[in-house]
Amino acid sequence: MSLWTAADAADATGGRAQGDWVAGPLAIDSRAIWPGEMFVALNAVRDGHDYVRAALAAGAAAALVSRVPEGCEDAPLLVVDDVQAALEALGRAGRARTAARLVAVTGSVGKTSTKDMLRHVLAAQGVTHAAIKSYNNHWGVPLTLANMPRECQYGIVEIGMNHPGEIAPLVRLAAPDVAVVTNVGPVHLEAFPDGLAGIAREKASIFEGLGPGGTAIWSADTEMTDILAQPGGVSFGRAEHAVWRIVEVNANADSTTCAAATPLGDMMLRIGAPGAHFAPNAMAVLAAVHALGGDVARAALRLADWTPSEGRGRRHAVMLHPDAPPVDLIDDSYNANPSSVGAALDLLATTEVPRRARRIAILGDMRELGPTGPSLHRALARHPAIERIDVVHTVGPLMRGLHDALDPNQRGHHEADATRMARHLREMVRPGDAILVKGSLSMRMTMLVDGLRALGETERKA
Repeated sequence: MSLWTAADAADATGGRAQGDWVAGPLAIDSRAIWPGEMFVALNAVRDGHDYVRAALAAGAAAALVSRVPEGCEDAPLLVVDDVQAALEALGRAGRARTAARLVAVTGSVGKTSTKDMLRHVLAAQGVTHAAIKSYNNHWGVPLTLANMPRECQYGIVEIGMNHPGEIAPLVRLAAPDVAVVTNVGPVHLEAFPDGLAGIAREKASIFEGLGPGGTAIWSADTEMTDILAQPGGVSFGRAEHAVWRIVEVNANADSTTCAAATPLGDMMLRIGAPGAHFAPNAMAVLAAVHALGGDVARAALRLADWTPSEGRGRRHAVMLHPDAPPVDLIDDSYNANPSSVGAALDLLATTEVPRRARRIAILGDMRELGPTGPSLHRALARHPAIERIDVVHTVGPLMRGLHDALDPNQRGHHEADATRMARHLREMVRPGDAILVKGSLSMRMTMLVDGLRALGETERKA
């Protein structure tokens, strides 16, 4: 797919094109470059200029740089003063040259699942573009916009934050027609001394990017609704005053059903993944589709075959023995905060297991909670779902607080990191168990998911 000519990219950024080239999507990882892509040499954890030659050797059509790397004097390049600023300029130009109706999504929990649901349902109604991964920061949002095809009819961007003031410039870049706040919860508290109110104000800043006729959509299930509410917008959730209201939710082994009262009348929908926490996301999606002028009934039907992405609640059946029931592995390893951990524990608690099998949680530290972090970890021992969970293994110094607060009969292993916990995997699981893995990304809990899945592979090979 061709997205940028050398001339177009130079015009958009004010840079100097070296060579006459045509490039497809922009990419930032030289190790995963596809032929025809444009490599963006960001100066982040590492200086991307050190990897330009490798990206070009792997087939990149061009590279976006602020200096010509050694050995690339005759290479196809776009030379600019500042790579980040040029990336934003390409994002702005990519947005401007398409007539796509665009949705921006933020929230403390559920923004990636909501983005993925939107992409899934809108793809059946027109050419739809959204980042495959959780590209929601200062480079991820412009990268998503710069990669929008000209013929795109629907676009979805996810916008995250760690500190005050991050969302507004990104949403102004995206210029959405619809903006969604999935919820407000205790995340990144160390950067918000005024707590939930500060987080709510930051999340509500997503509405600043809406132009005339734009629609604001927000969760009615938060105590911060007064901060989120916008004139002419709509709310969703379980609360009685929600415009798109969840009346009843039932989760079973492989899906979730939801009865809802909506501006279009009462409806029943099925979500193709178990978990009551997916129901509010679905309501936000239907409200957004309606605001875009899409077919809500068709979108509701399409939700029946949606499944979460890796690390976001995707389930895996791990066969430890061919004559025994599989382990039901719930991979929620991408991120964690008190709200999302509570929702994951609720899901695990309602998961049916065979007789003598167990419900097991492996929980890693929830990061960026500031001074309240230790107490929020200990408080998980009082979460109502904990009573139905047989064993809780904990990873990290903060999760030590939960380990100590648990009923002794529920305490599993506690380890300082995922590498040490991985040594126990074979002994901690048996056929038929349901096992949840969750923690902040920096805790590397995906290592435990991979290790558990490998147990099944080992058994099949044996």
